Amino acid sequence: MPLFTDMKKNYKLTLTAILCAAAIALNFLEGQIPPLPFLPPGAKPGFSNIITMFAAGSLGFPQAVAIALVKGLFSFITRGATAGIMSLSGGLLSAAAMYLLMRHAREHLGLLGISVICALCHNLGQLMAAMFITSTASIAYYAPALAVFGIITGSVTGVILRAVIPALEKLKNHFC
Repeated sequence: MPLFTDMKKNYKLTLTAILCAAAIALNFLEGQIPPLPFLPPGAKPGFSNIITMFAAGSLGFPQAVAIALVKGLFSFITRGATAGIMSLSGGLLSAAAMYLLMRHAREHLGLLGISVICALCHNLGQLMAAMFITSTASIAYYAPALAVFGIITGSVTGVILRAVIPALEKLKNHFC
């Protein structure tokens, strides 16, 4: 029986690695989007959070955190320390919210509601990191713009997640 348990762990690890690669690819593609003048500085759609949210709901908290950590490390390596810190702060807070909401409120909020809340958590984490990095609270003036942007992007990622869940579940069932 231990052999089966070890195989199941290996399959879960393999699926987590594949999801990390997908999240990195989406993160990279988001980095190619030029800044738009009407958006807050550094604002991105958050498509890689689709992968983290799937992991939080179907694999568990450790896997969601692992994906957030890998994305943060990727941001650190490719865009520098500030981007890495911002990615980690938003990603880890968002991953924790994803796991808790997927586990305890999925039937009440649905994927769309959870996605919006997690986008807002991601923005909150980044805002707190920016205030820490700059040692100024004046960055909080971005909060309303980030909230609007978070609601929009959270809605979009929630709709996309709902559309791609069958393919992700098929991948998961293949490995787990």
